[in-house]
Amino acid sequence: MRKVLKWIGIVLLIIIAFAACGAAYINFSGIPSYEVKVIDYQSTSSPESIERGRNLVSMLCAGCHTNRTTGSLSGAQMKDAPPEFGMIYAPNITKDKTYGIGNWTDGEILFLLRTGIKKDGKYAPPYMAKLPNLADKDMNAIISFLRSDHPLVAADPTPDQPSQPSFLTKFLCQVAFGPFEMPKGKISMPDTANQVAWGKYLAHNLDCFSCHSADFKTNNFLEPEKSEGYFAGGNKPLNLEGKVVLTPNLTPDPETGIGKMTEEQFIRVLKTGLKDGTAAMQYPMFPYDKLSDKEASAIFKYLKTIPPIKNKVERVIYD
Repeated sequence: MRKVLKWIGIVLLIIIAFAACGAAYINFSGIPSYEVKVIDYQSTSSPESIERGRNLVSMLCAGCHTNRTTGSLSGAQMKDAPPEFGMIYAPNITKDKTYGIGNWTDGEILFLLRTGIKKDGKYAPPYMAKLPNLADKDMNAIISFLRSDHPLVAADPTPDQPSQPSFLTKFLCQVAFGPFEMPKGKISMPDTANQVAWGKYLAHNLDCFSCHSADFKTNNFLEPEKSEGYFAGGNKPLNLEGKVVLTPNLTPDPETGIGKMTEEQFIRVLKTGLKDGTAAMQYPMFPYDKLSDKEASAIFKYLKTIPPIKNKVERVIYD
């Protein structure tokens, strides 16, 4: 019996030693790097593409990258990031050639947004939105806006503040999350006459599912419908004071979701942040006033088609 216990103890010590070595490797090796592929790509610009790009960047990027001191996309601390991810800073993405992306090629920007791999090979952790399924036309619009002379992206020499990712972030980047492959073919815009398909495209590519599903750690960015608690809310982003802001259930469940909400009410909340004249939205969510009524309507119509999930979320609107 003693020999058995002795060998069990030895095996446990070996397992603990291996686990400790693995944890130390993950902690000290940090965020992994990957091969950078040279993408031969040049965006095309027009007033229409720049305006569309501005709208998309306002909804997808500005919330994290806007520096409230400079008023540009020169980077800021992501105070809404869950604390278990560490202290996270969104980088400068203005046209500054030293501190921003002014010396990036269009292909390098495209490669990052599609795959999550930066020009130095480092992986952008899961808290940065990736756009593997965004239509080529919308991707072109984003890049053309980033190349424009708009004040949001004009060269701003604000140095980046390095992030301090937690062990959990490093672990997830090593074993759970990784870069996406570049699309092998063209990605076309959906038929906007098909409101449900158009709404699904917007709900996925505006990253709505990411906050409104169960947890950032269990989101599936290639196949959002497979995310845990898809659109049933309960995720726990933070506001600027570090308070948890539970996300609402957007499935068509009549008791805990939007099953009883009218299309008009939904559009008003989404675009103004108000419901019956009172605040229904708070940071990190902000009104999507850049959406057209047709786009907001399409999102509503799509959400009405997804499976209802009964998940009562007790929300508090902070002053």
